[in-house]
Amino acid sequence: MERPTRYEHHRFVGDKRIQVVYDLDADDVDPEIIEELMDSEQYLGFGPDTLAEARNRGYRLWRGHAAAVE
Repeated sequence: MERPTRYEHHRFVGDKRIQVVYDLDADDVDPEIIEELMDSEQYLGFGPDTLAEARNRGYRLWRGHAAAVE
């Protein structure tokens, strides 16, 4: 999947509306979900760009991902 323009260097992008984080490197992420998220402008990047930081901010990994990422 091609990364969103402002997130070329990010792996994890969060959805502020539902407190879910998507792994842009995962093979099972749906590009339509990411496109809709970018259109909504309700997304968030994390610094550092890790799943641990996303969880620290109250986000959980999207259930559609086949395996947990660390």
